Amino acid sequence: MNGKAIGRVAAGALALAMLAGCAGERGGSAAVPASGGDAQSPAAAGGQGQETFGTLASPCGPGDAKGATDQGVTDTTIAIGYGDDRGFTKAPGLSKEMGDAVSAMIKWCNAQGGVNGRQIVGHQYDAAYMQAATVMQKACTQDFMLVGEGFAMDESAEQYRVACKLPVVAGYTVGPNAAMGPMKFEAVPYPVDYYNAAPLKLAAKTFPEFASAVDLVTSTSPAVMAGSNKIAAAMKDIGIAPKKCGVQLNAEGDPSYVPFAEKFKSCGVKALWTSKSPDPAMFSLLESLDRVDAHPTLVFEATWYSQAVAKWNTSGQGDNIHAGLIFQPFENADKVPAVKKYLDLVNAEGGKTALLGMQATSAFLLWATAAKDCGSELTRQCMVDKLSQVHEWTGGGLHAPTDPGANMPSDCTLMVKLTGSTYKQVAPATVGEFECDKSNLLKTDPGTWGTKLDEDRVATTFLTSDVIKPQA
Repeated sequence: MNGKAIGRVAAGALALAMLAGCAGERGGSAAVPASGGDAQSPAAAGGQGQETFGTLASPCGPGDAKGATDQGVTDTTIAIGYGDDRGFTKAPGLSKEMGDAVSAMIKWCNAQGGVNGRQIVGHQYDAAYMQAATVMQKACTQDFMLVGEGFAMDESAEQYRVACKLPVVAGYTVGPNAAMGPMKFEAVPYPVDYYNAAPLKLAAKTFPEFASAVDLVTSTSPAVMAGSNKIAAAMKDIGIAPKKCGVQLNAEGDPSYVPFAEKFKSCGVKALWTSKSPDPAMFSLLESLDRVDAHPTLVFEATWYSQAVAKWNTSGQGDNIHAGLIFQPFENADKVPAVKKYLDLVNAEGGKTALLGMQATSAFLLWATAAKDCGSELTRQCMVDKLSQVHEWTGGGLHAPTDPGANMPSDCTLMVKLTGSTYKQVAPATVGEFECDKSNLLKTDPGTWGTKLDEDRVATTFLTSDVIKPQA
């Protein structure tokens, strides 16, 4: 991977990790309720008195599993690695919610007896943004698996993970080789070769102006340009033609955003979409739109579901902001038991709560469910086999159904709207429901993948002949 490519990955990684961390995806068109269960586990209604996580019966509890079956596994313990980039000096606390979530889940699981009686020993890592490769090399020497971690520079660590045959149930991935790597599973996959257009379709269905008079707010940032190109291609696939008003923000900032606002207004824009993060430049643009009396409908990426945005919106200039989510918003906690459970467990430990924390929590639950099914035969091969068979997963109701086993994203979304400092679900109308349709999954242009995939949709860059593959 050349230096420019690494730079692009780094820029995208930082934007994703920083902004996702600020926040507080079946056949036929259908509304999926929050109470949907997970394919691998019985629903909470299953045994009286059993510990649950939302609709998921807890995979943790006592048992008689025995044997030092693989690296990091003994008669009594299972060693897993997890962590984030909290020590990054330019963004202290980066993705801290992920490590906090897994730490709380380990404590919750061990209090029930561990997994089949084996206690979980967690090795927490701080990749501090630039140390992902160093962290991975250490994990290679002591951990059974990585679980629920999120390292912004995971691409730099992927060659070491593959070489030491360390399976992972990631909290999130960024680099294309990490997202499509062997022995890699995610509770909420974001593969490079498919895109979930559900938020775009729901926006067009909800707001006629989005379908007829939308434009993109782009930037000179390589990460934003790449995201904008993907969105433009998806819009074309579903019959939406952006107006192409020619507005592009400078990634280093602009002296005034009023000219951009006036250009959007004179161009006849009635709706805006952006892959750009909620940063001071975007806030200035929104304030400038208000100043020139332009009030387009704003439908933005999930990163705009953020406490930073809510705190900025003191004057109501962001009251027209909508965001498409595949996770249940925290405001739905009274209707979605899994969200309340997540908040209760992490808050009890004084941890940070945010969407990436729920993502890491779902990853832990997915890992623990597979580990329970392996019993005394707890090997990396068994874990890869079991995880590859999970084709419907919601983390007990934390998010819309995904397909971890096939590395396929959700085909669902819900939409929230910001009013003042409060977000509220506005579509579908029933709180807690998602709108889903298989046709929402669009194939992407291989030229945008950033890596080559084999016939199994696995990145070939670091692939070796002895990686652990699912066996029937």
